[in-house]
Amino acid sequence: MLTHPTLDKLQSLRLQGMRQALEEQMHMPDIEELSFEERFGLVVDREYTERETRRLRTRLSRAKLRHNASPEDIDYRTPRGLDKSLMTKLAAGGWLREHLNCLIIGPTGIGKSWLACALAHKACREGFSARHLRLPRLFRELAIAKGDGRYHKLLSEFAKTDLLLLDDLCMAPLTDEQQRDLLEILDDRFNVRSTLVTSQLPVEHWHQHLGNPTLADAILDRLVHNAYKINLKGESMRKRKSKLTSNTEQQ
Repeated sequence: MLTHPTLDKLQSLRLQGMRQALEEQMHMPDIEELSFEERFGLVVDREYTERETRRLRTRLSRAKLRHNASPEDIDYRTPRGLDKSLMTKLAAGGWLREHLNCLIIGPTGIGKSWLACALAHKACREGFSARHLRLPRLFRELAIAKGDGRYHKLLSEFAKTDLLLLDDLCMAPLTDEQQRDLLEILDDRFNVRSTLVTSQLPVEHWHQHLGNPTLADAILDRLVHNAYKINLKGESMRKRKSKLTSNTEQQ
């Protein structure tokens, strides 16, 4: 068998996984004990794995997650009202297939954004596209996009994303224009895609904080009523870590 020309052809066809698997088989002393079907199956499996890995890297790159987090690393020992059974259910991804939403509420430093990124990371691993957006920056980007003609293109990109992570909702009162922008995004996603929101403000105060009653009604109708809710409480995780560090230094 003319192995090197075959390797070159696999390279030109961008079948890197198959090329690497074939090269490895050439140096395996007992490889001849496997049948052709078994050897070919190993080569195909390697190519499939390589492609899935590349797709995952692309999804994670486009997601622009704020934290490198995953459900396997969630801290359940720190008391903050985190329901492990609910997090396990959400990590399984059924809510994404059903196009439901998720709200993570709690005080600053409790780990809302980290947990949201962990769920988004798992979504990427399950084959879903995701995107992390901090609300203050999002509204600034949308305002600029209206001026340079990218507004509808941005809305289209958001609408096609399987999981949109909106971080820090209601950090500050929203203008009517910002509420309309948020409504546009949520309206495109309602019953079609999933949205994950974090906020320091309890959900029952969102309506008043949003301002315009009519727009607030429409926003909450598309966001809250079909959502899982995670309400966190307790001391800031950052403060706890700072105390632990201080105690270690004193020792």
